[in-house]
Amino acid sequence: MVSIDEVARLAGVSTATVSRALSGRGHVSAATRARVQAATESLGYVVSASASSLASGRTRNIGVLVPFLDRWFFSTVLNGVASALMRRGYDITLYNLTADADVRRSIFETFLRRQRVDGVIAVSIELGPEETARLSELDLPVIAIGGPNPRLSTLTVDDVAVARLATEHLLALGHRDIAHIGANPQFDLDFHIPTHRRQGFEQAMADAGIPARPALYEPADFTIEGGFRAAKQLLGRPGPRPTAIFAASDEMAIGALLAARELGYRVPEDLSIIGIDGHELGEFFRLTTVDQFPLGQGERAADAILDELERGDAAPVEHAPGELPYELVVRGTTARHDG
Repeated sequence: MVSIDEVARLAGVSTATVSRALSGRGHVSAATRARVQAATESLGYVVSASASSLASGRTRNIGVLVPFLDRWFFSTVLNGVASALMRRGYDITLYNLTADADVRRSIFETFLRRQRVDGVIAVSIELGPEETARLSELDLPVIAIGGPNPRLSTLTVDDVAVARLATEHLLALGHRDIAHIGANPQFDLDFHIPTHRRQGFEQAMADAGIPARPALYEPADFTIEGGFRAAKQLLGRPGPRPTAIFAASDEMAIGALLAARELGYRVPEDLSIIGIDGHELGEFFRLTTVDQFPLGQGERAADAILDELERGDAAPVEHAPGELPYELVVRGTTARHDG
């Protein structure tokens, strides 16, 4: 393994100068920095993570807390986090924060206390008072995606407003019999995102003078299969059928689209369908959606925590609720209803 001494000899400088040139800390002339860089590339020298950590007091590693590793939304956010961290020379450690109380306790009381991370990003996880206190005791920067948590810096999407936007799009097209595919109570775990989306739906309907109709609500599990089953229930039961479906996620909307086609409905001629997320399959299915840019959410959280680390501020940065962007993307699954 190539040592820093070999790099120094080849570049004709001291080891201290090599260290300053590679870390970016301290003054080094442009010519010297270029010479050091050429020497490291020639020798294949890589800075030792452990030595760098001892010298700087930093691990160059960020811990990320997520409730699911196998769901598209969370994996896309993680992709954004990992890409942004890698661009700035940081590693990532994942902690799968399940509903199991013992697992959660061990993460907060053991794993995060091993001083292996410089900061923590919590993705769409509702942290209890004790868990928030444990994070604060780490004296590390913490950024939460999905908040709000008044004790943490948060980046949030206004899920009520997102759902209103989706519902208002259907209302503007003339739909009045609009069904909603939301979530089972057991899936409404963190920050009650499905509840907020149902609230947005109901608010938009009430503002349009349309009373709530429980028969036009069907719970699911935020998967394509769950959306398929829920749409089969909505479209197959006796009585009036909806002319439009608002699904609280794109995956459920895609499932609804597949169910409608199987039952002989033409989309959007007979039935309009809209989802939320900005799923990568949305373009393929021509799905109308409200894109909340999950990849960008991850990148923004990573940039925010690294900016905080570089400033060295102990005080968290305030992020107003609703700061994360979203956008209506109209494609081919919604159309005007004149009935």
